[in-house]
Amino acid sequence: MKVRAQQGFTLIELLIVVAIIGIIAAIAVPGLLRARMSGNEASAIGSLRAINSAESTFSSSCAQGAYGPSLVSLGTPPTGGGQAFVSPDIATASSAATVAKSGYTVALTAGGTAAVAGVTACNGITPVNAGYQGNADAISSSTGTRHFATDSRGTIFQDNAAAIATPIPAAATPIQ
Repeated sequence: MKVRAQQGFTLIELLIVVAIIGIIAAIAVPGLLRARMSGNEASAIGSLRAINSAESTFSSSCAQGAYGPSLVSLGTPPTGGGQAFVSPDIATASSAATVAKSGYTVALTAGGTAAVAGVTACNGITPVNAGYQGNADAISSSTGTRHFATDSRGTIFQDNAAAIATPIPAAATPIQ
């Protein structure tokens, strides 16, 4: 009798390999989702830091100590030429008040302070304000669980429960 050489895998062997791959995937997916959420939150914090830097530059070089009231004002370059104060991924079109970036909605408002009378910024923006507030709120619970805000003090605050109100409450938790 001739012994035949076995070639290939049996059905049981293939099922065992598929089960092992499924177990490994079940262990890895939650970690991947947490890493993605952490990356989205880091991007939101980075966007608020960029807004703080842009507002500081806008205030000192363009608006005589006042601040830009919106992302549009920071995204508009000076009329004499040069770069805008924020990058195009944060600047919005004139019709949009917020921008969606990395699972967060980033917005900039006047921060509850009155407009500075008689000041026109170097990029033609008027009115300019005595303060500002930037917010970054998660679009859904799968993209982030924390809400962030900053204002003319330059500190970034967080809240795990809800969007941070204007003005930022004294009980808000600073992250830097």
